[in-house]
Formats: sequence, structure tokens, C-alpha cells
Amino acid sequence: MVSRAKPAGSAGMPVFAILLPVLCISTFALLIVTRPEVPHGNADAAMLNGVLLWNSIIPRAMLALIAGAALGLSGTLLQRVLRNPIADASTLGIASGAELAMTAAMGFSPLLIGFSREMAAFGGGLAAVAIVLALSWRRGLDPLTVALSGLIVSLIASALSVTLILSRGEYAMSIHIWGAGSLSQQDWNGALSLAPRLVLGFAAALLLVRPLRILALDDSGARSLGLALHSTRLAIVALAVWLAASVISEVGVIGFVGLAAPAIARLAGARSTDKLMLTAPLMGAGLLFLTDCLTQILGPGFTDLAPTGAATALLGGPLLLCLLPSVHSVSVVAAQSTAALNRLAKPLLALGALFVALILIFAVVLTLGPAEDGWHVATGSLLTDLLPFRLPRTIVAAGAGAMLAAAGFIMQRVTGNPIASPEVLGVSSGAGAGLTVALFLFGFPSPIIMLLAMALGALAAFLAMIAISARAQFSPERMLLAGVGIGAFAMAIVTMVLAQGDMRGYILLTWLSGSTNRAGAFEAWTAVISLLVLTAPLPFLSRWLTILPLGAGPSRAAGLHVGASRLALAVLAALMTAIATFLVGPLSLTGLIAPHLARLAGLRAPGHQLTASLLFGAGVLTAADWLSRVVIYPYQVPVGLFAALIGGPYLIWLLSRKEVQQ
Repeated sequence: MVSRAKPAGSAGMPVFAILLPVLCISTFALLIVTRPEVPHGNADAAMLNGVLLWNSIIPRAMLALIAGAALGLSGTLLQRVLRNPIADASTLGIASGAELAMTAAMGFSPLLIGFSREMAAFGGGLAAVAIVLALSWRRGLDPLTVALSGLIVSLIASALSVTLILSRGEYAMSIHIWGAGSLSQQDWNGALSLAPRLVLGFAAALLLVRPLRILALDDSGARSLGLALHSTRLAIVALAVWLAASVISEVGVIGFVGLAAPAIARLAGARSTDKLMLTAPLMGAGLLFLTDCLTQILGPGFTDLAPTGAATALLGGPLLLCLLPSVHSVSVVAAQSTAALNRLAKPLLALGALFVALILIFAVVLTLGPAEDGWHVATGSLLTDLLPFRLPRTIVAAGAGAMLAAAGFIMQRVTGNPIASPEVLGVSSGAGAGLTVALFLFGFPSPIIMLLAMALGALAAFLAMIAISARAQFSPERMLLAGVGIGAFAMAIVTMVLAQGDMRGYILLTWLSGSTNRAGAFEAWTAVISLLVLTAPLPFLSRWLTILPLGAGPSRAAGLHVGASRLALAVLAALMTAIATFLVGPLSLTGLIAPHLARLAGLRAPGHQLTASLLFGAGVLTAADWLSRVVIYPYQVPVGLFAALIGGPYLIWLLSRKEVQQ
């Protein structure tokens, strides 16, 4: 259940009620004074400046207020109906689902998107949140399960969006850039189109105030008062999705305003449903208005510093971290429940069988493939001709999979959390943020600089997660939500560069997709050497890996220097994650499933688990890369998509089989 925060002091509401409007008015005044103008000299210049003011700046300001209010109302409805303080269009997958639907519509039928843009966004957002709620239903819409389900749905939707963009070309790329959330306007059409939707949505929300009050009780109490739970929840969720989809269809994805607005309203003293319904839209309007003004003021010339949606997304990660104390899961992930039921009597024989299976996968991947006249097994001269193309990408996939598996194994042992992995804890996204910074600073950096920047980003993300989680004794739910917050912040940095639409954005887009079709000798040798160098110390650290899952207290009692050992292992995990994500992108979830497959196979000793994890990781990603080549031959789908489609459902299955502890 979600704990109720203590009421704010009597001075809270006046301070917030005064501060935000003052900031908005002051910033808008500064924008008007400092905005670029066409140089004066004739009547045409004065007319153009007037057009810029009344057809661009003023409509944009009105649109920011209207969109912010709609998102604030949408977030309030979602948080109240789900009793979840971190629910909004971004965390529930609504934004990613809407963007995927619009990307698909634009890619396959550009004319269709102009006719029913809002319906496409609404359908995609509603489908995404329906999947999230269905996955969380067995756990009573537990906030942790909802957040993780939203993360997985967003990850898979993003992978599909990137795949469509790379396959459909300029139409889909244009909508991806637009989808970053730009409020730039050339007339009043946007504001005039969105304003009636906000009025209708607010009127409908007022009719739902009483059901929302009742839903604040538990389900049995709500039923005893005669409320039809399922139909009421569906109506409220549909209204919230429609409001968010209306904004997305008009201006693109505006990240985390729906999360921030109710949180700020609660800090301002609004606690009851009535007050939140009135205050949160005002806070959302002010927050988006203020952010948009700042992006214009700080941008060079007539351009913005960044799309407004990407700028607001930067607030999402820190805000999620601030809201962690208010989230209490009704279930706790028990590490022991993931252990294999039976210990293998002959683990070395099992490891030998896994190695043989990996060799067989290599043989199939290198020799078997489709052609125009059917499937063929390449041998002789044909195999010799194909090896320069197939062998490097196979080595890259296997090496990256093994490194991600080792990184996931280390993270699970260091934190004592069986669901820890580079992707779930935001470490892969941190590597992406490091790559983005390198692209921003150097334009087109060398591969060495890119790898170094990604390693620093991954290490910073992992250390931040450890520092945040340590304050809660590595509580599984706090750790996972901290990972979601760190990942959201890091991906917002990536989105800011993606939205520029230049060659740097294309490099990031290719990296996001996890494509290996450009892998060559450099990438293959990088994978092999990195795997050998970074995994070589692990057998000598088996004592650390055995003791650390017991917790800080027992580890110190056993004579282990907890801080130093965690830091050393974090550096190894970060380097593995950075190099692997550089090679295959951030979407695979291989770091999650490989250590679990090793445990489910009955391998309990750390050394045996590590070896099996390496073999499973290499095999899973190699097989996924092969599938990406053959499933829609002659076209290729990025390997990250297939790996995410395997790993995402596995994470959901893993969560659903945990014991619920009250």
C-alpha cells in the first residue's frame, strides 16, 4: 500500500501558490525582453517581429499552459485510481505506446496519421497501459510491479519504434524527432485544438470525484459502498490516457509532467481528491510553461536549447528518487525463491554440456541461413565467402552477451537482489548518457573515447544506485525503483541529442537498436579481448561474491571491507556493461536472464554460476542475433529487439512467481 504523507505546514500552500506564478511571470518577461528579433530598419521588420510574437511566442505559451494542465490532470487521475504516487503516462508505458502507434502509422501510411493522429496515440497508449495493468493484476496493482511492468512495456515499445524508424526511413524519423516534445508553434491551431479537450476532460473528471474518493479506500471498502470497481477504474484510466494522448498527438511526448504536478501539489498542501484535482493541473501548467520559457531563453538564436519534452524528462529521474520513500510494495522479492530447487550432483558435466551446446549454436549460426530459393547450409567455398560477414557479428553477439551476463551476475551478488541487471538498474542507460555526452563534446569521437565515456556513465549510474539503495538496506523494491529513476534521467539525456535530427542522433539511434550488422574486425577483437581481460579477475574474487549477498553486517563480520569490494566489483560490472552496450545496445536484458538460467539449472556455487551465466549469455544473444537475420529475410531486425522480447516477458514471469509476503 502507499503510505500517506504528513500534511504540509500552513505556510506550504501560500509559498508554492506564490512562488510558481512569480517564476513563470518573471521568466516569460525575460523571454519577451531577450527574444531574438529581426533587425529593425523598415516596416517589414516590425511586421515580422509582430508575427513572431503573436503567431509563435504567445500561442506557444498558451499551448504550454494547456498541455501542462492536461498532463497534470492525467497524472492525478492515474495516481488516485491506482493508489500509486509514481504513476503517470511515462512510468506506465502510455507515452511509449502512443509514440509506437504513431510511428507505425506514419511509417506505413503517412496520410493516415494526418487524419486520425489522436486516435492512433490514444489506441497505442490504451493498449500499453492495458498490458501493464494485466501484468500487475495478480499482485493487486502493487506499485513495484506496476512500475516494473511499465518499464518493460516502455522498453519493448521503444525497441519496436526504433526498428520501425530504421526500416521505414525519413517519415518515421521525422515523427521520432517530433515525438521528443517540441512546443514550437506557427499559429494558434495547437492551442485551439487542445483547449476544448482539456475542458471536456476536466468536466468528466469532476463527475468522477466521488468514485475517486471511494477508490482511496481498499477494494473491499469500495465494493461495500456499491462502487463497480472494474468499470470505474477502466473509465478513469481511459480518461487519463485520452488526456495524455491528446497532448502527445499535438506536441509529442512531454515526459514526467504528470508525475511532477501531483507531487508538487501534495507538497503545497493539497491532500484530498478535490484539492488535488484543482491544484495539480495548475502546477502542471506552471511547470511546463516555466520549462518551455527556459529552453527558449537558454537556446542560441531562434532555436531552443532542447525540445521541451526532453527537458521535462530530465526532471523524471530525480523526482522518482525523491518519491521512493512514499512507495511501499505489498510484496518483497525474496532472493531465496529464485534458487534452484535441486543442486546438480555433477556441475562440471552440466557446464561441459552447456559449452557443447554453445559450440553447436555457433555452428548453426555460421552455416545455416535462408536464401531466395530456400534454406541452405553453407559449406566449402560458400562458407569461406560468408565467414567475413557472419563471423565478426557472431563473435560480437557472443562476447557482448557473456559480458552482460557477467555484469548481471556481479550486480545480483553485490546487491543480493535476484532482479538486478545492467538494464533494470539503469546502468546500460547510464552508458548511453556517457555516449551522448561524448557525442555532444567531440562531435564524432573515436571508438576509444566513446568506450571510455560509456564506461564512466555506467559506473556513475551503478554507484548512484548503490548509494541510494544502501540507505534502505538494499530493499529490492527501492533498488529497482531507483534503477528506473536513474534510467529515466539517463535516457532523457539521450533523447535531447536524438531530437536534434543530425548525424549524432543517427549514431545514437543505431546504438539504441542494438544492431550488429556493421560489426567488423575491430568490434570482434574488442569483444574478445574485453571479455578475457574483465572476467579474468572474477575467479580470484569468489570469496567476495560468496559473502556480499549476505549483507553488509555479516560481510564485515567475516573480515570483508564492504566498501572497497563493492567498488572494485562495480568498476568491473560497469566496464563490462559499457563495452557490451557499445556493441549491441541497451535493450537486451541478457544480464537479467542469464544468471537466472544458471540458477534454475541447479548451479549454486558462485564459480559454477558465473561460468554457466557466461555460456547462457553468449548463447542467448548469439541466437537472438541469428533470428534478427532470418525472421524477415532479406531484411534485418536489430538484435536488441529480439533479446528484449525474450527478456521482458521473462522478467514478468519472474515477478509473477515470487511469493507475496505481507
